[in-house]
Amino acid sequence: MDVPRTEATSSNPRSRDRILAAAAAMLGENPAAQLSVRAVAARAGVSTGSLRHHFPTQRALQDAVLAGIYEFVFSDDPIHDTTLSARDRLVGCLRQILVSAGTGQQARELWATTYETFIAPEPTEESRSAYLAIERHTRYRVEHWLSVLAGEGHITEGDNAQRAKFLLTVVNGLSVERALPSSQSLLASETATLFTAVDSLLRTPDKVRR
Repeated sequence: MDVPRTEATSSNPRSRDRILAAAAAMLGENPAAQLSVRAVAARAGVSTGSLRHHFPTQRALQDAVLAGIYEFVFSDDPIHDTTLSARDRLVGCLRQILVSAGTGQQARELWATTYETFIAPEPTEESRSAYLAIERHTRYRVEHWLSVLAGEGHITEGDNAQRAKFLLTVVNGLSVERALPSSQSLLASETATLFTAVDSLLRTPDKVRR
């Protein structure tokens, strides 16, 4: 006797695509969206059982959505340049974030604006939401870089959200240094710091999965 194929048990790729499209649309409307199972399922027009079939955890759904977004928007991202080592690729990606911080006067103006907007005044719900949306977008992108390297075996299984938080703490510190007087080459000190941070996450070469 044939076993009936329900929406939850079927591996119909169309339902998976609808789920990803719905989740991506929700993030587009609100970068701070949490992508709850119930909300995404309702938006996609599928049952929560179907969503759980394709994405057993909220984290799995989030990773799949972000991977699709970043693969499309940042198709030329350095993380995909496999002619370089994983170490150089991740450092190159982190440098992209630092570039937006500028140097010298530009860096000072950026941090002055950040202070005046998010630090000096008593935080409002609006300013808090705005900052968290910016922070979440940046963190998601770093998590995507880490997930790419993890898929290649360069990083062990673990909490990429915490790893991204660590890397962004390092990058934020370096961006502050760009706004302050320095007695040494910023490029040299930044490079050394970034490689130290990245090396703490990557597997040693002889342990990388072939």
